[in-house]
Amino acid sequence: MERESRVKKSLLNARVNLIFYFLTLALSFFSRKIFLDTLGADFVGLTGTLQNLLGFLNLAELGIGSAIGYVLYKPLFDHDESKINEIISVFGYLYRWIGFIILGAGLVLACFLPLIFPDTKFEMGIIFFAYFSFLISSLIGYFANYKQTLLGADQKNYVVTAYFQTATIIKTLIQMASAYYTGSYYLWVVIELVFGIIYSIILNWKINQVYPWLKSEVRLGKQLFKKYPEVMKYSKQIFIHQIASFFQFQTTPLFVYAFASLKLVTYYGNYTLIVDKLCQLMNTVLGSTAAGVGNLIAEGNMAKIESVFWEITGIRSWIAGIFAFVLYNTLNGLIIWWLGEHYLLSDSILLLLTLKIYIQIATGSIGQFVSGFGLFADVWSSFLQVILFVIIAIVGGYWWGLHGIIIAAIASIFFVVGIWKPYYLYTYGFKQSVWRYWYVWSQYVILTVVSVFLSYSILSQMDVFFNTKNIVHWMMYSTCVLVLYSLISFIVYYIFIKRFRCILHRFIKK
Repeated sequence: MERESRVKKSLLNARVNLIFYFLTLALSFFSRKIFLDTLGADFVGLTGTLQNLLGFLNLAELGIGSAIGYVLYKPLFDHDESKINEIISVFGYLYRWIGFIILGAGLVLACFLPLIFPDTKFEMGIIFFAYFSFLISSLIGYFANYKQTLLGADQKNYVVTAYFQTATIIKTLIQMASAYYTGSYYLWVVIELVFGIIYSIILNWKINQVYPWLKSEVRLGKQLFKKYPEVMKYSKQIFIHQIASFFQFQTTPLFVYAFASLKLVTYYGNYTLIVDKLCQLMNTVLGSTAAGVGNLIAEGNMAKIESVFWEITGIRSWIAGIFAFVLYNTLNGLIIWWLGEHYLLSDSILLLLTLKIYIQIATGSIGQFVSGFGLFADVWSSFLQVILFVIIAIVGGYWWGLHGIIIAAIASIFFVVGIWKPYYLYTYGFKQSVWRYWYVWSQYVILTVVSVFLSYSILSQMDVFFNTKNIVHWMMYSTCVLVLYSLISFIVYYIFIKRFRCILHRFIKK
């Protein structure tokens, strides 16, 4: 019964996330056009820059939210309301201090705004007003919205998504109307701040409805903090992992610029913009199982845990193959229609990009179960991933330009996430030989290769029917590619992988 409940909650989270993903994506397309036309590109750039600056300050969060989520899995499974109250009280205490730190850092950063924006057409009044409005909106999360972590750990993140995205949609619609009819910068920022406050009030009201017994007291958090030393231990470990990922993400464009050209940074950015949106969609759907994995591990049935691990890995491997195959065969056509042929990158670069995507998506279950087991102690692996990336990017970038930099990303992910993490999970989580993992994983890879070969054999006969430079033909061609590979790979996986059949039947039933 518990297992079915987890599946049901995961599907509900995925469905709600998916609905709001497409709603906000469509709205962002129209809202950006209106904001650019009415408020101007400079104002849109200003607000984006200010929010990015505050994003750096939010690194002070140290991964405490993720650590608390892990600590909550067991008491949630045991329905230990007293312990949950204590953990949330500790969380509130820690988040309050982080909020004060971010406030202090934000005030210091505000002193440098005239230096950051020396040559701007905007008065410093609107810059400071927007900055402090965004800062207050950010601080609300630390002083008032910290309880939402409980919903995420309890597989009820659909509540947070529904309220937050609904508020975002309404806010954006009102901002679009205000921008169109008034063109006021101040009114746009006020709406941003007001809806942040309204969302906080409604969310906390809903949390009190869902958990009427939740009586967390921040003032008791300091006393209870010593009772839960694992919170800070896990937070420090998670923070290092996050910093390493952040560093690699931020330095990739710099390496492209250093070893290729500024123009190629833009070309590569066009591709990664589309790829990142699709990966976000992927994480929106499959990421909904994360809390369910934590709840499952808290149950302690190792046979069931490993069975679910392979079910999720099978689904991820299948979907990763779909994403990679479709992207490789259709992305250049989209770039031609969207920007023009002169923005195209070579097929070899596109192949490397799709290989990177496949590895990231297909191995995603490793990260979920490593987090579910609380295996954050291998902080050295994050440093190793960064060092590998930097060394290979420098050497590869010097000799092969953009190709070498993408190879550096693939190699660092493959050696750390693809080789070390499975060993770490199986040795310290499942407490079994990692060769069991490699045996089953190799089957998934072989089936993916077979699916690609069969699909490509058929697809190569279809090129004559479509001119992908025409958007209508490109859409028809893309649909054929998607349906063809999905169908062939589905049949192959369904025939040869029993766990794939099991999870599919359970999803259909739900």
